[in-house]
Order: sequence, then structure tokens, then C-alpha cells
Amino acid sequence: MDLSKIAYFCKGKLNNATNVTNVPNVPNVPNVSNVSNENNETNENIMAVKIGSTAGYMYMDMWVLANIIQLGTFSFCRRFLNQKNDPCGRLFDQMTQAARSGQANIAEGISRHQTSIETEMKLVDVARASINELSNDFSFILMANKHVAWRNNDPEAMALRTVKPDPPHYGEDIMHDMMEHVLRQKERFDPWIEHSNIHTSANALLILCARVNNMITRYLENSLSTFKQTGGFAENMTKERVETQRQQSIEQGAPPCPKCGAPMVKRFVKRGSNQGKAFWSCSKYAETGCNGSRSIPNQ
Repeated sequence: MDLSKIAYFCKGKLNNATNVTNVPNVPNVPNVSNVSNENNETNENIMAVKIGSTAGYMYMDMWVLANIIQLGTFSFCRRFLNQKNDPCGRLFDQMTQAARSGQANIAEGISRHQTSIETEMKLVDVARASINELSNDFSFILMANKHVAWRNNDPEAMALRTVKPDPPHYGEDIMHDMMEHVLRQKERFDPWIEHSNIHTSANALLILCARVNNMITRYLENSLSTFKQTGGFAENMTKERVETQRQQSIEQGAPPCPKCGAPMVKRFVKRGSNQGKAFWSCSKYAETGCNGSRSIPNQ
């Protein structure tokens, strides 16, 4: 497996939501929170379209934590929900499905990053909504058992908040290594998540839900900022095509634009009496509006 392709867009994506600084062979890629050069100008050297592996989400802390929430929720429901307090199993189903939706939509959304930022953001936002739904269920269970959420300065809450996921170190067996990593990270939260006291376990999962919710919110904010700077897939596909046409025109000896000097590209009249006739048009028209043109003899 070519690890240089695995997290092509992830390096530095969000300091608090991703951690890929120790991933081997990760190429230099645009940082979603910093897509400008030292002069605060858009970096024009960034390739407009990149197609690579879709496994980059596995390196993201928010996805790892979402997996821990899913595993913890499944364990919580098996231990604390029963025929008496959930006779039809509806709450079990709702909570485990909401937990699954959280991690699954993060994975699906991030996998669409290369071809549709809009779809990516919508799916990641669905993950955020699912995490919020799950958080409300834990709140209900606490209140139904005459408990309330820990205060921010509660010693248990403060201790739990200091636990951060370790950076992943995936090798060639990425699925095996990913699962080992998630399980090892869960073990660090288990003193709270797997606690025999429903109050402690529910509160711990509430805190993790809030953490992932905040990570997703920051991710969406930075993704929107990046979109404003670099555009979307369709726009960048157009840029790639225009640049290819420009290079082809240079190789074919196209004349320079009489107005701006940029290479010209061959186009064809689309309507009117000259429909179908070829002419030279400025390749910078879409970028600058330059309307320089030249006729092509015998055309």
C-alpha cells in the first residue's frame, strides 16, 4: 500500500481534530486552516484537483474518538438497558444507531473531500447531529436515574478531559493497525466509560460527545474557509482543463494574446453566420476577462 497517498489532504488539517504529524511519507498538502503563503496570497502552486486514497479519515482524532463513543455506547447499552427500563429495545436501537451514524458519516464525508466539499460538509454535519442526538439520550438516562451531568470543575470531569488520543502509527496493514490503535485509545478512557456506575459511564460519554461535537464544528468552519480560498471540485476541474489547454496551445505554437500576451487557445464560433469557424482566443478570458482574439487564416 502506498502510504504517501493515504492522508493526502490530512496533514495539519486541524491541530485539535487531527494528528498526522507522525504519519510516514505524508506529502506536503494545503492546510485547511492556512491556505495562504507568507504574503497572505492564495498559493497558486497547489494542484487544483487531487485524486488519491480515501482512508485519510483514519488518521483524524475526531474519527478515532467517534469510534470510541460507538464502542462505549454499545457497551453502555448492553450493561444498563434491560427489559424493565427499555422493554421494546427502542432506546438501545436509537442510541447504538446514533453512535454508529456519528463515526460512519465522518468517514463517508471525509472520503468525499477530494471530489465534493459540499457533500463532505453535509455528511460531517449529519455526524454532528447524530452525536447531539446521542448526547441527549445520555442526558435523559441520567435524569431518569435521578442524576445530573458533572459540573465542569468536577474532579472526574477534569481528569477525563486531560486524556488525549495518541497519534496513530499505521504501517502496511492499515486496517489491522487502525483497529489496534482505536482499541488502545479506548482503554485510556475505559476507567470512566466502562465504570460499573451508570452515573460515571453516562457522564464520561457525554463529555466525549461534547468533545467530538466541538471538533466537528471546527472542522466545518475550517473547511468552509478553505472552500472560499480554493473553490470546489467543479471549479478546480475547470482550472485543470484550462491549464491543459494552455499548455497544449504553447506546444502547438499558438500566438500570444495581442492584449495581454498570454498564450491563446483555439476555439470555435458557436452561433451566427460564422458558426463552426475556428479562431484564437485568450486563455486568460475566464480568469481576467481578457477578450483578446486573432483570426486563423483559411478558417
